[in-house]
Amino acid sequence: MSRIGKQPVAIPAGVKVSVDKGVVRVEGPKGKLSQAVHPNMTVESDGKQVRVTRPDDDRLNRALHGLTRALINNMVVGVTAGYEKKLKIEGVGFQAAAKGKGVELTVGFANRILHTPTPESGVTVEVPDPTTIVVKGADKQKVGQFAAEVRASRKPEPYKGKGVRYEKEVVRRKEGKSFAAGK
Repeated sequence: MSRIGKQPVAIPAGVKVSVDKGVVRVEGPKGKLSQAVHPNMTVESDGKQVRVTRPDDDRLNRALHGLTRALINNMVVGVTAGYEKKLKIEGVGFQAAAKGKGVELTVGFANRILHTPTPESGVTVEVPDPTTIVVKGADKQKVGQFAAEVRASRKPEPYKGKGVRYEKEVVRRKEGKSFAAGK
């Protein structure tokens, strides 16, 4: 039995969960989220908790069991607490600036790079200082995807460590060229 899948998802106060025709909808103070569920999975909600059950111990059903429960739990956490990713910018002259609802990066290219989240994604971007970017939202996947797109505009390089990285990301540094003495 899946250790994740068999655990019920607790529904906190102020959150509404509805299940109909294979779609789970979660509504809370930070927004509304919905997720289609695989037809093999059965999702039941009694107002206090959500349970996911599977029909048998088939390999696919075992995999979907834990996945479905984790996705529902992420939606409940997202509409109550929300998700946040912090990015740091390293490098001389590298910086970020808020531009409208997006972020404009100056990261060593001839042009500045503008990243703007789509309005329907529910993702917001803050720039508390020129070397920090904070991405927030209710949907864990969309927050992570937008943060990954910002990071991909200039990944940290291994020699000097310059670029955009996640807050607690450790970049493995390489040693530069070493010249052979006496040849």
